[in-house]
Amino acid sequence: MERTELEAQVIKMVAASYKHDAAGLTMETSFADDLGGASVQMVALVAEIENELDVELMLSDASGCATIADLVALIEGEM
Repeated sequence: MERTELEAQVIKMVAASYKHDAAGLTMETSFADDLGGASVQMVALVAEIENELDVELMLSDASGCATIADLVALIEGEM
């Protein structure tokens, strides 16, 4: 999977998990500052990523991601 395709797919999953419009999300979107999500939303996001992309992520690693770009880099490292 190409990086741009992965980025688009992760943005779509983040938008669904955090109930935001995907059009308003970028690689620089901050989970804490821009999405203000609770840990339960990250749990749902990690589960969806694991199911859709067939990768295993540690919840603690995913929760440590500050931006969507950080999460994409983490996923790439596990693929």
